[in-house]
Amino acid sequence: MYHNSSQRKFWTFQNEDSLERLRTQANHSFHSKVQASGKFVLMESVFLNAREENVLFKHYEKRLLDFCTVFKPAMPKSVVGTANMYFRRFYLNNSLMEYHPRVIMLTCVYLACKVDEFNVSSSQFVGNLRETTAGQERALEQILEYELLLIQQLNFHLVIHNPYRPLEGLLIDMKVPGVNRSQPLTPLGITCV
Repeated sequence: MYHNSSQRKFWTFQNEDSLERLRTQANHSFHSKVQASGKFVLMESVFLNAREENVLFKHYEKRLLDFCTVFKPAMPKSVVGTANMYFRRFYLNNSLMEYHPRVIMLTCVYLACKVDEFNVSSSQFVGNLRETTAGQERALEQILEYELLLIQQLNFHLVIHNPYRPLEGLLIDMKVPGVNRSQPLTPLGITCV
């Protein structure tokens, strides 16, 4: 499945340098877009450079993982992995200065819950935010507003092949009584004859 997937075709890169080039290009594109609009006359020091943007990105990536860790009910690891990949993919082609990372972070988690079939209602989702009721309602409006944008920026490639589901399946298979385990497994999970 992975070998024919959109993840392999569009989201697998040769090395870290190609990812850095995309992030830097997104940063420069935002600078150019703001300056070309003519609405704002800003000094260059107002913008984040690529290194500063990366530091801020890492901070919000950590916040995403922390949010998923304390989420009630407990969130499956596959949902956490999917949300993290959405967040990383979104900011490959977009600047943190253009879209607030907190809103995108929450939207990524919310979309991952839907895609990975972790059923939580929208009110239950925002109930995990440490905010007032009005703040939770505002957050929900923002999440729903940015959901389509997120899907578009991911080029509608929503399936994430992460290692959690196959690993869970292997563990379940190991617990099932009556399965013949006398034959050794190879690293690919194929029995040797």
